[in-house]
Amino acid sequence: MKVILFGATGMVGQGVLRECLLDPEVESVLVVGRSPSGRRHAKLREILHDNFFDFSALESQLAGYDACFFCLGVSSVGMSEERYRHLTYDLTLAAATTLAKLNPGMVFVYVTGRGTDSSEQGRLMWARIKGKTENDLLKLPFKAAYMFRPAGIQPLHGIRSKTAWYQAVYVAAAPLLTLLHRVAPTYVTTTEQVGRAMIKVARDGYPKPVLESEDINRL
Repeated sequence: MKVILFGATGMVGQGVLRECLLDPEVESVLVVGRSPSGRRHAKLREILHDNFFDFSALESQLAGYDACFFCLGVSSVGMSEERYRHLTYDLTLAAATTLAKLNPGMVFVYVTGRGTDSSEQGRLMWARIKGKTENDLLKLPFKAAYMFRPAGIQPLHGIRSKTAWYQAVYVAAAPLLTLLHRVAPTYVTTTEQVGRAMIKVARDGYPKPVLESEDINRL
């Protein structure tokens, strides 16, 4: 399986990249990002690209892939709805429409979050926009698309969030996350389990397109 990964420097993306590089069934990984991942591996190739709203210059390098793991995301805290929509919906669909055109046999996996609003009508701005993003991704002509909605995510294997206050929260909450992961898998998964589950749905599929934390952990 040949994989394209967006968001490899984020906490979730770091975990997904680790699992892809470890998995013997993943032949190669192409990371597309604005900054280097910092990883070196025989299976890994990276493209640095500034404009995530236009991938036309990269089309020849984005064809021939079996799966895309899209782990890019921004916090909506302090952001206007217009700005958040641009950086969430517009950015994701720009990449996805390009990949659907180039790779009709591709499986596309998108990380959203617990509470995403599929109706697009709810009170929470971020949830409405994430819901529209999910809905429109599912309409694209991929072989299949899956929406991952993890709740709490426990970082493992030395993985850290780039956002300082996120990282401080993860450090402080580590004992609680460990406990919840054991006793309440509905609410907590790990970076390792997210990565393993992405690889499995890309390879084997799943009965439904939207996966919550318990689905991710089951996989």
